[in-house]
Amino acid sequence: MSTATSAQVETETRASDSSLILSVRDVRKTYKLGRVKVPVLHGVDLDVRRGEWVTILGASGSGKSTLLHLMGGLDRPDKVEGRRGSLVFEGDELTKQSKRALDRYRADDIGFVFQFYHLLPELSVLQNVCVGSMILHGRLGYMRHRAETQKRAGELLERFGLGHRLKHRPAELSGGERQRVAIARALINGPSLLLADEPTGNLDLKTGASILDAMIEYRERAGLTMVMVTHDERIAERADRVIRLEDGRVVEEPPRAG
Repeated sequence: MSTATSAQVETETRASDSSLILSVRDVRKTYKLGRVKVPVLHGVDLDVRRGEWVTILGASGSGKSTLLHLMGGLDRPDKVEGRRGSLVFEGDELTKQSKRALDRYRADDIGFVFQFYHLLPELSVLQNVCVGSMILHGRLGYMRHRAETQKRAGELLERFGLGHRLKHRPAELSGGERQRVAIARALINGPSLLLADEPTGNLDLKTGASILDAMIEYRERAGLTMVMVTHDERIAERADRVIRLEDGRVVEEPPRAG
């Protein structure tokens, strides 16, 4: 009879913990710049529980965005001594998923918001939000869901103060309005987890604060789990939990009193 290793036992334990939505263990990442290897993550451990807002702080180049990309299946951790570390989302080990399964994970379970909006300039605001549904269902599948998707997109845009801008193109919007469109697009498929990489970093303080308020309000109403990368201590203070990346490893701050 084979005996389970401690790593297997831990993975199974985490998978059975219904309060966890995402669990990261011993994740490492090194990039190559020409012939030079640049290590970024040195064995990151992190748990994210359902419904919480976790903020990741760290100096420039500390690996914050890299960690977020690994969580979202946009990249894979390095294999070190035959192991890639572990990223478990709702009981499924992401490092063992096929490319097709990861594509589905990104389209269905995850919403991404980036510092730069990545809107398609030739599409209207409404069409840009619907793009996420097109990716999830495919062109033919989207046509079957089009009326429902457009209705949901309109409701999201209304909630983010853009109900009067549905037919406008991105070039006709301010930076704050473009980011609101990008947030609505990230939410169109009803993700379980929102990953936000410096979502207010390209905006002035007043606009950024307004967008953050809108995100927080939506998260609280929907019970959405959110992991946000930021360099702004003021944003971090509003989160449920603050994680710092130092020298490629996680340093978790003590929980706040009350």
